[in-house]
Amino acid sequence: MAKKINGSDTFSSSPSQVDLDLLEALLEPDDATYPWNPADEESEAYFHELEQQFGMQDLLEEELTTRSQDFYNNLDTLWSNISLTSSYNNNPQQALVLNLQETLRNTFAACVPQTLLNTIAQKAAEIFAVQQSMGEQLVECVQTVLPTWGTEDLLVLARPFAYAMRSSESKNAASAISNLNNSEWTALSEVEKAKVTLAIASYAFTQLNQSQSEL
Repeated sequence: MAKKINGSDTFSSSPSQVDLDLLEALLEPDDATYPWNPADEESEAYFHELEQQFGMQDLLEEELTTRSQDFYNNLDTLWSNISLTSSYNNNPQQALVLNLQETLRNTFAACVPQTLLNTIAQKAAEIFAVQQSMGEQLVECVQTVLPTWGTEDLLVLARPFAYAMRSSESKNAASAISNLNNSEWTALSEVEKAKVTLAIASYAFTQLNQSQSEL
């Protein structure tokens, strides 16, 4: 009886075919097709496919990086537009200055420093509604960028532009600086700089008058 029991124990402890199949399945590698022998004919095709997959992954990552940058740039642009629109709505004077600065830059930036144009636009918008003669307005507008010039001297130079503004003649800043002949701003004489600056100021006031009449 003891032998029978022992025999039964021995039989039950031996692994069955099912157990062996399960063990083989568990021990089987995930990638059973990996060509461990590079000399096999199928190895080259296998590695070529892997290289294509890695190359595609690199392209996808590069495209993702590029599109991400474009996305954030678009966000920055949208945010700037929202901020600018908010400024326009909350501060009409600031909107007026910004529009005038852009107009002056588009017209004269090729031959006149941008800082000078921005300053003239700022000052012109500030004193536009002040009760002054046109000559006085022109002089006050440019004195910020021409600090070495006296008021009387600037008034003399401003007279032709003030007269043109009063008579609605076609003379404007664009024609006033047309004789620069592509000269550098720094190469102009002080008198030429003063005349050009006054011409730009008169152009700025003309733009402000047109904007006012359109309201």
